Amino acid sequence: MGVMMAAATVHAGDAVPASLVSQLEPGYRLGAEDVLLVSVWKDEQLTREVVVRPDGMFSFPLVGDIQAENQTVEDIRGDLVRRLTKYIPNPNVSVAVTKVASYKVYVVGRVNKPGEYVTGHYTDVLQALSLAGGLTPFAGENDIKVMRRVRGEQQAIPFRYGDIRKGRDLEQNIVLQRGDVVMVP
Repeated sequence: MGVMMAAATVHAGDAVPASLVSQLEPGYRLGAEDVLLVSVWKDEQLTREVVVRPDGMFSFPLVGDIQAENQTVEDIRGDLVRRLTKYIPNPNVSVAVTKVASYKVYVVGRVNKPGEYVTGHYTDVLQALSLAGGLTPFAGENDIKVMRRVRGEQQAIPFRYGDIRKGRDLEQNIVLQRGDVVMVP
C-alpha cells in the first residue's frame, strides 16, 4: 500500500510558489480517516496530528472545526491561515498528509479475496481485481459492474474483462473513486 504525500507551507499573504502549485494542482482530495500533520511555526502547542472524522471535519485549537473532506491540503492551509490570523500575526502554517486512509474501494462477488481495499493511491478496475486475487473460474467476466454513488444516485458502470484481455475497449478500465464497489457476478 503506497502513501500519497502532499504539503504546503506559506506565510499569510505570500503568493504560492509556482513549483508548489504544479505539485498540488491535481490535488488529492481529503476524506474521512485521512491523517494530517498540521504545524504552526514557532508554536509547539499548535503542532499536532489530526484525523479527519467521519463527518469530514477535524478540530484544531483556537479555530474549532475545519471542513476537510473533499478539500486539498492547500485549501486546509489557507483556511487555517485565515482563521489563525485573528490570534497570531502572519502565521506560518504547514499541512501535510501523513496517512491516506480514506481511499477505499470494494470488490465483491466471484473473486478470490473479496473485501475492502485501502489502496492509498488511485486504482483502476484491473488493479482492484488484481488486489482481490483475480476472478474465480466461474466469474461472469463480461458482466462486471462498478457501482458508484453520484449525488445520492447509484450508477452501474459496465466492465467487460474479456474485452480488456483481448486489448479492446481499454477506456472502460476507469480509475475508481473512493467508495466504488466492483461487483463480479
